[in-house]
Amino acid sequence: MRAARLIHLVLLLQSHGSMTSAELAGALEVSERTVGRDVLALSEAGVPVYAERGRAGGYRLVDGYRTRLTGLARAEAEALFLSGVPAALEAMGLHDAGSAARLKVAAALLPELRDAPRTAAQRFHLDAPGWWQEPATPPLLPALAEAVWGDRRLRARYRRADTEVERELDPYALVLKAGVWYAVARTEGDVRVYRVDRFSAADVLPEGFARDPGFDLPAFWQARAAEFARSVLRAEVVLRLTPEGARHLPYVADTAAAREALDAAAPPDADGRVTVTLPVESLDVAYHQLLALGPEAELLSPAPLRARFARAARTMAAAYDG
Repeated sequence: MRAARLIHLVLLLQSHGSMTSAELAGALEVSERTVGRDVLALSEAGVPVYAERGRAGGYRLVDGYRTRLTGLARAEAEALFLSGVPAALEAMGLHDAGSAARLKVAAALLPELRDAPRTAAQRFHLDAPGWWQEPATPPLLPALAEAVWGDRRLRARYRRADTEVERELDPYALVLKAGVWYAVARTEGDVRVYRVDRFSAADVLPEGFARDPGFDLPAFWQARAAEFARSVLRAEVVLRLTPEGARHLPYVADTAAAREALDAAAPPDADGRVTVTLPVESLDVAYHQLLALGPEAELLSPAPLRARFARAARTMAAAYDG
């Protein structure tokens, strides 16, 4: 543990040039007294670190000194590719590996390039969760991340409706979609998707598993996401839309379903309106979505939903007439 901290200290000084005792203590999460002891240990070991006196003083390495301790470990190299998603790294328990990787890369850069990580961070940021959602980290996410990164088999219990099932999984990947974590895992020969927050137990087993070398995670996820989007659209409604209603339909309903419905519609009638058949998740969901179109849409069927819209229209008319 101390050896890793000493290396970290050297890399910090190599990256920043000079740092105060307080800055080093904050970066290393130790006391300033511990920083002093570590600097002394480095000096005794032959690392040319020295203290600068004065109000702006601190610790620095002798000019021109460069450590060769910048090789990336596998975990650090893998974490480096996720360094643009700091919250995800922390949630998976990879924060330390990611920090070490970024520090080693910064230490290996030429002096004139050492501000590159900071300038890049000021120009791009990925905020994965959706709006109006409090991002929550599933408690078993670090265990799943350990199994994924180590290619280790997992024995898990998973909540499905009102029951729990036990499975042995080969966890291929983790996916963060709109603030929700999913595990992609092979079980009984099939690759399936599981919501991480529905795992009630997850034990990483000693044995590993062999990945399918032909498995393509981005292609798999794109196909599965499209399949899921289609699967939730279990009902249909028929709408008569004004040109304004047709323009706004993709913004209030499922975008892909709305565009497909508009593309399949017959030419506009004499009033310029188009009639579309729109797949929806349910009639109740459709009611709340399509209310946003107001007078720009007339629901033609099914009859019970049309009656519900008629009641809503009468209630609104009464409210505005009053």
